[in-house]
Amino acid sequence: MSGLRASQAGILVVLAALAPLLGGCDQPDTAAAATVSSQPSAPDVSIVTVKPQPRAIVRELPGRVAPIRVADVRSRVSGIIVERLFRQGSEVKEGDPLYRIDPRPFEVEVQAAQAALAKAQATHERAVQQAHRMSYLAKERAAPEIENEKAIAAEKEAAADVEARKADLARAKLSLDYSTIRAPISGIVGAAQLSEGALVVQNDTATLATIQQTDPIYADFTEPVSELMRLRRAFEAGDLERIAPDAIKVRLVLDDGTLYPLAGKLLFSEAKVDANTGQVTLRGEFANPRRDLLPGMYVRVRIEQGIDSDAIAVPQQAVQRNGGGGSEVFLVKDDNSVVLQPIRIGSAQDGQWFVTEGLKAGDKVVVEGFQKFAPGDKVKPQAWAAADAPIDTAAWQTGSIQR
Repeated sequence: MSGLRASQAGILVVLAALAPLLGGCDQPDTAAAATVSSQPSAPDVSIVTVKPQPRAIVRELPGRVAPIRVADVRSRVSGIIVERLFRQGSEVKEGDPLYRIDPRPFEVEVQAAQAALAKAQATHERAVQQAHRMSYLAKERAAPEIENEKAIAAEKEAAADVEARKADLARAKLSLDYSTIRAPISGIVGAAQLSEGALVVQNDTATLATIQQTDPIYADFTEPVSELMRLRRAFEAGDLERIAPDAIKVRLVLDDGTLYPLAGKLLFSEAKVDANTGQVTLRGEFANPRRDLLPGMYVRVRIEQGIDSDAIAVPQQAVQRNGGGGSEVFLVKDDNSVVLQPIRIGSAQDGQWFVTEGLKAGDKVVVEGFQKFAPGDKVKPQAWAAADAPIDTAAWQTGSIQR
């Protein structure tokens, strides 16, 4: 028994001596596992793949909204206003009555003209009878020819007097009709400048009210002549393609930055240059069914002036500015590493920069996730998708949605 105990004690001593060695065998695997777990995973970033495609060259220019027609309401006859027939700021139709001048003086003039016409017609009938009688007597040689000639002349004078009296009657009726002042055009009538009891004078320069037609409506805007010359050179060189005149799109950006949902059409480009500003004037026409566009409103006008057949554009948030004021983007290489790429940008439109130098087809440009990496790091690229939804113009026109 004493020998067995001695052998067990020996085994324990050997195991105790081997324990540090056995523990050391596990340390490399544990260290490797710890190293792997401490390495960060590649961050997710959103990218767009550069793809040249035809894009319209859009210029954004300052402009003002103007009514398509303006009419100052004036009186054609003199008299006292007895009634105002419109509500200020309301919409009126062409021919709607606006003011009524006291019609009684004009009614009297009509009655007097009618009486004068009746007298002239009676005189004419007597002259006709006398002319017939003298013609018969002259044929029978019962009266001298000179009397016949006098009768014929008197009949013609009486006929002319009838026509003159008819003209006087028509003038009197016209004045009576003018005693009701009507809207010369359809549109929105402004403030009433005169009230009941006021005296108006025929053809006076003072206006009674102003009517502006605002549907459709104009937007007048200007463009530097130097820009037009640059575009002309680009067309001649083949860098840009012309847009057919009936296909040119004109859009409005309102003062609060929102886009007016309805596109307009370009009416003309003025053929002369303003000597003081070096600008040319252009005009667009827009539908205005809800009267959101008001005369005098400041707007920005976007006009398509050409098509770049192989334009390269990237989202605006993808472009960074360096310390020197230059533009640059982050590119994801084939091994998913990120590098900084200087670029040169042109104009911006619809949330994108046109890139004139520095990018080519197939380049992967980082759009989101800049805070997750530094140049040289590896990333996990994912396709970026814009979240902008188009405006339902039909619903907007009917008022079922709000801007």
